[in-house]
Amino acid sequence: MDKILQSVGGPDKSISVTNDGATILKSVYIDNAAAKVLVDIAKTQDEEVGDGTTSVAVLCGELLREAEKLIEQRIHPQTIIEGWRIALSTAHKALEKSARDHSQDPIKFREDLLNIARTTLSSKLMAESKDHFAELAVDAVLRLKGSNNLDHIQIIKKQGGSLKNSYLEEGYILDKHIGVGQPKRIVNAKILIANTGMDTDKIKIYGARVKVDSMEKVASIEDAEKLKMRQKVEKIADFGINCFVNRQLIYNYPEQ
Repeated sequence: MDKILQSVGGPDKSISVTNDGATILKSVYIDNAAAKVLVDIAKTQDEEVGDGTTSVAVLCGELLREAEKLIEQRIHPQTIIEGWRIALSTAHKALEKSARDHSQDPIKFREDLLNIARTTLSSKLMAESKDHFAELAVDAVLRLKGSNNLDHIQIIKKQGGSLKNSYLEEGYILDKHIGVGQPKRIVNAKILIANTGMDTDKIKIYGARVKVDSMEKVASIEDAEKLKMRQKVEKIADFGINCFVNRQLIYNYPEQ
């Protein structure tokens, strides 16, 4: 069930709708040692796993509640902790006994991942499209080829359409517009990616000035700048590329 949270205090009062346990716990003011333990556990669960924050908070809350009853019966806290450790070891053994390793079977391994993704998405806002997004998530993770670096998976958001219009692109997407007169499709492209200024090299010399006494000298300075630009373009063209991606501006030389 989604919860509506409203921030208090400060100039910006925001309203959030969420069912994420970690988000809810972080948004609530807490001045209780046991409650702070729940918040820390939920944060750790969110950072390490990314799901199950509500479940772990409920489970730990019940453990604390039962521990309080045992303390009221004058059972020493160390005895309670030792009992938890025994229970944890028993739970680990039970999980290891019932676990199945399908990593060597691509079909069953993919099905396991899909089931995990569907379970995670069932409690989210996109529950109605969980099958579609489960496929996208699993395909994206499998393309990492065993790498755990999720920074290699980027998400580009666009307004309009429906959730089912979301798709996974095999290549790399730049959220930019194509220039006028430029090709929209290149087959067997040879690409050069750079971060270089396409205009003249600028050297920061503070307090320096250039004085000219005629338009001819101004024109000669402009010609020298154009020559430097042309030399840069020729160096790039010497690589034999047909697609150039530059972090800095690419000027239209004839218009300079």
